Amino acid sequence: QLQLVESGGGLVQPGGSLRLSCTAPGFSLDYYTIGWFRQAPGKEREGVSCISRTTIRTSYVESVKGRFTISRDKAKNSVYLQMNSLKPEDTAIYYCAAAWSLVATCVLDTGPYDSWGQGTLVTVSS
Repeated sequence: QLQLVESGGGLVQPGGSLRLSCTAPGFSLDYYTIGWFRQAPGKEREGVSCISRTTIRTSYVESVKGRFTISRDKAKNSVYLQMNSLKPEDTAIYYCAAAWSLVATCVLDTGPYDSWGQGTLVTVSS
C-alpha cells in the first residue's frame, strides 16, 4: 500500500520560507496526482495545492496564490511545496495525499485522495 512521507516543516518567522517534501519509498509518484492539504487547530482540513499526474495541471487555494509553488521532481520521486512570504495564518499541519483516479486534472477536495501521509507541522510565529 502506498505510504507517503512528508518532511520540511518547522518554525519560521512571518515573511520566511519553507519547502515541504512528499515522497513515497518503494512507489513511484509518477502514477498519482498529488495534493497538499493543511489543518489548523479547530479548523477543517483545507486543500492548499495540487499537481496532476501528467504535471500539466496545478491548482492553488486563493489564500496562497503568488506565495506557494507546487512542483514535481520525477528523478527524486518527490513533490514539493515551496512556501514563501509565510503568514501566521499558514500555521497548520500539512499533509500530502495521492489520488490514483485523477490523471490530467487535480482538485482541492479530499474526496479523490485515497493515500495520506502523517503530516508535518508548520508554525509561523515571531
